[in-house]
Amino acid sequence: MEKVHGKYEKFYPYLEDLKQRLYKGVVLFSIMFFVGFFQTSIILRYIISNLNIKDVVIAATSPFQFTSLATDVGFFLAIIVSIPYFMYNVYAFIAPAITKKERNFIYLSIPVCLLLFTFGFLYGFFILYYTLQLLANINTGIGIQNIWDVSNFIMQIFMTASFLGLFFEFPIIMTLMIKTNMLNVKTLKNKRRIAYFLIFALTALLPPTDGISLIAISLPLILLYEVTILFNNNNKNNKIKIC
Repeated sequence: MEKVHGKYEKFYPYLEDLKQRLYKGVVLFSIMFFVGFFQTSIILRYIISNLNIKDVVIAATSPFQFTSLATDVGFFLAIIVSIPYFMYNVYAFIAPAITKKERNFIYLSIPVCLLLFTFGFLYGFFILYYTLQLLANINTGIGIQNIWDVSNFIMQIFMTASFLGLFFEFPIIMTLMIKTNMLNVKTLKNKRRIAYFLIFALTALLPPTDGISLIAISLPLILLYEVTILFNNNNKNNKIKIC
């Protein structure tokens, strides 16, 4: 046992460091969850006042719905804040073991990731907002009153926007796979049809489910796919190694 203990003793400082980082991440997640939970009324008031869809009544369908919505808002806020923190800690943990080229790639990727997520989030938000406005007008035109559940209304908008923001990150993932020789540009070119099908299939899982919105959401992802091919085709020699 002493021999085994001595063999793995050199890893103990790294495990302790990882433990501390995970602990701080859990604490941050918990704090942001409670902040979101107890500030839901302020957040909800702001969202509804700025998402003023004509001829739509946003209603609660049960007396305990606000508690459920507050839990969803708290969880959503905790996820949004915690992901960048965990990403930073992953980088800080592996930084001593990576090369300068790998470090430069990470430095470049961070602002690009933030930009892509923000653009995807806002794009999905506005697509869903204007689609809901169109659907509300159609319902009103045929004599149907729009009384929408507040939980579904809020969470569908933000879940769709968040997932689309994550989908917009795939060029970074594919570029990393290409640079580490896990994937190549030729494969991306040859598998275009499969990639396009997967893009349409994934976006079809998100609300709204009408054909126009599906095309509007899918086209930017297809464009990003082609830009990824073009970018990596012009940077074939810029490879990084995973130790």
